[in-house]
Amino acid sequence: MALLELRDVNTYYGSIHALKNVSLKVEAGQIVTLIGSNGAGKTTTLRTISGLLRPRSGTITFNDSPIHNTPAHEIVYLGLTQSPEGRLIFPTLTVNENLNMGGYSLGNDKASVESHRQRVYDLFPRLAQRKKQLGGTLSGGEQQMLAIGRALMANPRLLMLDEPSLGLAPLLVRMIFETIETINQQGVTVLLVEQNARAALRLADYGYVLETGGIALEGPADELLHDQRVRHAYLGEA
Repeated sequence: MALLELRDVNTYYGSIHALKNVSLKVEAGQIVTLIGSNGAGKTTTLRTISGLLRPRSGTITFNDSPIHNTPAHEIVYLGLTQSPEGRLIFPTLTVNENLNMGGYSLGNDKASVESHRQRVYDLFPRLAQRKKQLGGTLSGGEQQMLAIGRALMANPRLLMLDEPSLGLAPLLVRMIFETIETINQQGVTVLLVEQNARAALRLADYGYVLETGGIALEGPADELLHDQRVRHAYLGEA
């Protein structure tokens, strides 16, 4: 059975029908990407999975347990975390303090907190050099590293990333994608929402294309990368 599965999920913003019968699966150990144009419902999908939005109908299961009525903070305890679009770090806290906030689910286990923090610093050595620096003084790329690191502090089985390359220089984008691959190789399943469709499909095992709140296409990422409809609509090819 899939680690994460959505079945016929419908999410609304007031009277606006944002997600329309969305069904998708994320198998353990995979990198799955969700691509689509702005406003297609990608972020809404992640927010619905993480419990920040409540679906009006449909089911969401994680690790064989239903979570569509589970409070967001309890979903973190189950092993599912999210690095949000826009990073949303705590600007007046240091890098260390931001990471500690991400490890709240570890409770008073100081050894575990320290172990996971060191894991983040091993992934992002630049953060280790700035551990006492305020989050708001970091560069955009460093803030993205911190947002991903904070989400890793809870030791998730599944990490959701929302637009991790947004606004970054090409060199940093390459580094972030290499790190995502490393995180996956360390045993963390990844659900990736990404505006850079080409890079996302090259990295992922499987992909879904969202259009106006519904799944328009799905398949192995390599097949989607060479699908003429995807190449025309999302890869900028005629």
